[in-house]
Order: sequence, then C-alpha cells, then structure tokens
Amino acid sequence: MRRILILATLGIACQFLPATAAQAREYPWCARYDWSTSNCGFVSFEQCLATVRGIGGICERNPRYAGPPPRQKKRTAPR
Repeated sequence: MRRILILATLGIACQFLPATAAQAREYPWCARYDWSTSNCGFVSFEQCLATVRGIGGICERNPRYAGPPPRQKKRTAPR
C-alpha cells in the first residue's frame, strides 16, 4: 500500500515539472521521392543516397538549411 501511494505521489508530481520545448532542426540534404514527397532529415549526401537506393528518388541540398550558427569568441579580460 505504501509503495502504491509513493508511486502515485511521484506520478502526480511529475506532471507539474516544466516541459522542455523541442527545437526543429534543418539538415543539409533532402531525399525527394516524387513531386510531393520528400525527407529533409539527412546529415550527409551518402546517408541520403543509402536511403533512396533501391526505392528510387534523388538527393538534393536542402534549400532551408542555413548551416551551423556562428561561434561566439570568448572575451578575455585585459591585463
């Protein structure tokens, strides 16, 4: 009985934890299967080719891919 009460309390408490938002991510390569079907979830051209091999389709660059965000340089304090 005690175990059920503890599990129920934990289950209710977990519902009030803040949820982290999922971020959409664009990848550099798309597999286009026909005029209306595509999958833009490939990191490399080779990965895309391995997917379309045997089922048909082409691989092309993702027009929405902007590349990685620019790196911020660390500032050092003057001496």
